[in-house]
Amino acid sequence: MRLSARVDYALRAVAELASVADGANVGRTRPVTAEQIARAQEIPPKFLESILLQLRRGGIVHAQRGPEGGYWLARPGAEISLAEVIRVIDGPLAHVRGQRPEELGYHGAARALQDVWIALRASEREILEQVSIADVAAGTLPGRINQLAADPRAWS
Repeated sequence: MRLSARVDYALRAVAELASVADGANVGRTRPVTAEQIARAQEIPPKFLESILLQLRRGGIVHAQRGPEGGYWLARPGAEISLAEVIRVIDGPLAHVRGQRPEELGYHGAARALQDVWIALRASEREILEQVSIADVAAGTLPGRINQLAADPRAWS
């Protein structure tokens, strides 16, 4: 799996917003400026502005302009999965040559590749949909994720 810098920055920005969110008001009482997010996560500010616009259009964050303005989560972080953020920024999780795996037409000896790509997408989806932005912000990942990450083979 290859994640773009844009996706990495988006996930970091949303986790930053989740870390300051007020659960009852979904962070609305404390908007965070793009500059604060950029500084906290070491994200290039101009790049972050375009990412935040995309996240706003995708319904992940809300924004308010002006001296009291900034960004906040549109929903509680526990309701926003990593998969949802990735889809807003980069589209569907798994593509092969720009196509969804079920749209591919393999023949002969390569026929089983389609099943491999579909299984890969299912595995990615299983992990990315069970981890929420709140999990990341709190550093409390689901047990299965911790188990997978603890395997030394996962690190090489």
